[in-house]
Amino acid sequence: MTDRFDTGVAHPARRYNYWLGGKDNFAADRESGDLLAKSYPAARIAARANRAFLGRAVGYLAADAGIRQFLDIGTGLPTAENTHEVAQRIAPSSRVVYVDNDPMVMVHARALLTSTPDGETRYLEEDLRNPEKILEQASLIDFSKPVGLVLVAVVHFLSDQDQAREIVHTLLGALPAGSHLVMTCATTDFLTPELKANWDESLRTGRSDVHPRTRAEFDQFLTGLEVIDPGVVPISEWRPSDAQERPTPVEASLFGVVARRTR
Repeated sequence: MTDRFDTGVAHPARRYNYWLGGKDNFAADRESGDLLAKSYPAARIAARANRAFLGRAVGYLAADAGIRQFLDIGTGLPTAENTHEVAQRIAPSSRVVYVDNDPMVMVHARALLTSTPDGETRYLEEDLRNPEKILEQASLIDFSKPVGLVLVAVVHFLSDQDQAREIVHTLLGALPAGSHLVMTCATTDFLTPELKANWDESLRTGRSDVHPRTRAEFDQFLTGLEVIDPGVVPISEWRPSDAQERPTPVEASLFGVVARRTR
């Protein structure tokens, strides 16, 4: 797959890796990350907070909701506390399907994301824009039993709200009652007017590919779901841990939620 890497074009997964302090990125990813950080100085803090939210939310699904299979779309490059590590630490038999559209992610995932003997992990190279293909290929998942659908910091790369809502609902529609959605999405709702203007300008000029959602737009993804306490909140406010960094909503401007499909 390596012959298909276009290292001259920034990719969100590699840019995220750069913000988290990883080494699996290229000059284009670092340049893109630095440009975005000029408009949104807390970008690196937000990346860390988003990763921490993922760990807490997956931990809830495995420990409290009894979820034993996970579909993680927009996986990103492997780093600490990946979905399967969190889930299998709690329930070793957990099964995880990772999905990403960057071939570099898949190469690293296959090499580094090793399952517990009792559990299993698999990897799909596919795009969120093709939810039906993802569902068809996720053969490890038993869709007659509850699934944890993980859409963390990925939906905001879809510019069209109607398309994004349809994709999320298509994925949720394939899951049975008792399944849960873990989701985060960038927002400018918490930003100062100056920071919001900077973000809007970055989008207008093509320096950013992150399309924020308002609270009302984010709520559209949750139609028909039971939102788990504490509800839709800034990611750092979702069941925070004293052992983790706790940035302000301005610094970590993403909504986070865990919600359950009841029927």
